[in-house]
Amino acid sequence: MNEEKPGFEERLKAVQLIISGIEEGKLPLEEAVRQYEAGMKELNQLDEELKEMTRRLTILQEGEDGPAERPLEREP
Repeated sequence: MNEEKPGFEERLKAVQLIISGIEEGKLPLEEAVRQYEAGMKELNQLDEELKEMTRRLTILQEGEDGPAERPLEREP
């Protein structure tokens, strides 16, 4: 079977749900720790993907004069 991996935004939303569940304080301690570990693992993977996407965008922004790395501009 060819299942697609959830997208970046979907996975980030899942982490946000984990955070909300932990912050509510209704989970047993062991479950809260398991959720925390799963959330941190996913956040680390998302961070690596974000770094890779930023690197790719930086490469795309290079001009004809060769490498001219510049930070991405944020929208106001």
